[in-house]
Amino acid sequence: MPKNIIFDKKNILVAGGAGFIGSHLCDELVKENKVICIDNFVSGEEQNIDHLLKNPNFVFIKHDMTEPINLDELPELEKFRVKFQGLQEIYDLACPTSPKFFENRVIETVLANSFGVKNALELAVKHKAKYMLFSSSVVYGPRRVDLKRIDEQYYGYVNPIAPRACYDEGKRFAETLVSTYKTAHNLDAKIVRIFRVYGSRMKFNQGHMIPDFVFNALENKDLIIYGDEDFTTSLCHVSDIISAVIKIMQTGEAGPFNVGSELENKLVDVANLIIKLTNSNSKITFQEPLLFMTPLGIPDISLVKEKIGWFPVIRLEDGLKEVIDFVKAHKSLLRPEMTIDPF
Repeated sequence: MPKNIIFDKKNILVAGGAGFIGSHLCDELVKENKVICIDNFVSGEEQNIDHLLKNPNFVFIKHDMTEPINLDELPELEKFRVKFQGLQEIYDLACPTSPKFFENRVIETVLANSFGVKNALELAVKHKAKYMLFSSSVVYGPRRVDLKRIDEQYYGYVNPIAPRACYDEGKRFAETLVSTYKTAHNLDAKIVRIFRVYGSRMKFNQGHMIPDFVFNALENKDLIIYGDEDFTTSLCHVSDIISAVIKIMQTGEAGPFNVGSELENKLVDVANLIIKLTNSNSKITFQEPLLFMTPLGIPDISLVKEKIGWFPVIRLEDGLKEVIDFVKAHKSLLRPEMTIDPF
């Protein structure tokens, strides 16, 4: 078959495009491309993409990726000439993420990591599109005390029947699907393993900690750490993540690539920095760890530095200031979500 004709701009599909990372990705891609954003709002938010809905190069489709979809039949995509041009790239981020309410979405999670990935891969096969799976650091399993940083050669240790297995083992299975389709269909398919990310548009009252730290600091309320004083993590600003994945998509490299920050931060120090930056009177308290908020490994990003020339550039203090500005701007809108438990 001849390659699809690109009339003026590439057609790019972002599955899970109304989520935290996905919406930032749409923001960047729509500057030079036509973007088809698919989401079912299980964990994404309409407000994350509201500002894009009037952009002629952006189309939103409400759809659950665990169900097949035929883009050729959608009238709203006629202006993108999908029947003739097809798709050039697919970014697959369609998977629920909510540390606090993780147990309420286990079925949606396991289906997203299986049927959802399979349906996105089928679109890539049909349209001969580049494909990228957003996998996760959870594929490596719990942090090991004898392993300071994790590189891509480490196969990990994950319990396939643990309470978190729908996500942790689900991401491992998703990688297997991508690898299998890549071989069977000669796909240009890539895998990125995302480590902990922060930035504006993260959901509040979901256990992500950083946005909740900021909100509570502005309210002079306690900052809750789900763990003890020794809880450490790596934190990479979302803009750095977006820069990495777009660069990787434009190369012939397949990965998998670790994408995150190599710097290890104590959450107590992060919380204290937020208190300082907000001139808050808040105190730090500790609670039992959440099932989905546990210490994970710190990435070795040597491979992505060498192959792609990428490394994070946003300083933690600057990234936190961006989150603080976002929360200040949306504080009045966010208050109901913070005080009413939707579950």
